[in-house]
Amino acid sequence: MKLRSLFAAAAIALAPVILIPPVAAAEAPIYTSAFDDIAVQGYDPVAYFKDGKPVKGAKEFSTTWNGAEFRFASAANRDAFKKKPDAYAPQYGGYCAWAVSQGYTAKGDAKFWKIVDGKLYLNYNSSVQKKWEGDVPGFIASANTNWPEVIN
Repeated sequence: MKLRSLFAAAAIALAPVILIPPVAAAEAPIYTSAFDDIAVQGYDPVAYFKDGKPVKGAKEFSTTWNGAEFRFASAANRDAFKKKPDAYAPQYGGYCAWAVSQGYTAKGDAKFWKIVDGKLYLNYNSSVQKKWEGDVPGFIASANTNWPEVIN
């Protein structure tokens, strides 16, 4: 009898959690590893635009945006990001741009990147990057159609 009472109490306690629909996220999630919440694998997203290459960020120059920690090579880059994060953050939350164009997600690698029309795109690896470069405008159009539904 005690076990039945315990199950009944658990069902009553969990009912509000089960019956309340989940709230939709206000922002699309950012890709991070399974072991931490660091975006762009710790690379400075502003550096792609200012230095034209990936540059590792430092923990002392970090900020949180959309639930992920972004690291920067300098306080100036961090401050620029904080003023306009949408201008510097990688598209599709840092997921692989080609994968998103195909209707699924895969990790974006900070070493395989391209800036197109003032936006940063990451890809999974060099072979995927080559595929993506075969039709960048087409893949961007497809990815824009698929995003953010592919993360659900």
